Amino acid sequence: MSLIEELKELGANTDEALNRFMNNQALYERMLRKLPASVKELNVMKALEEGDTETAFTAAHTIKGVTGNLSLTPLYRAYSDIVAYLRGGEPESAKAVLERILPLQRKMIQCIEKNRPQ
Repeated sequence: MSLIEELKELGANTDEALNRFMNNQALYERMLRKLPASVKELNVMKALEEGDTETAFTAAHTIKGVTGNLSLTPLYRAYSDIVAYLRGGEPESAKAVLERILPLQRKMIQCIEKNRPQ
């Protein structure tokens, strides 16, 4: 199964994404491959656990934008909620949403990493 098909099965709207990328699948996949490093670098959970809501907000907002552009819809929706909760001063609610989406986020990242060109 291809990267695009696997992501679609995980809830990504790959048709929308490919349309956004002018049906350039190679470009879309190249952008997808940047996601794992970005998510690792922008460790929202670590920031929340350290009580650094400003860093958590900035990181979540960045991931929201990236996942939105890539049409990784479940992640985009979750990070939209996380950003809204942090903006509203509700870090515990943001953390709860993050805890719920992390398993799917890990699956999507594993999917992207295992489909790297050799």
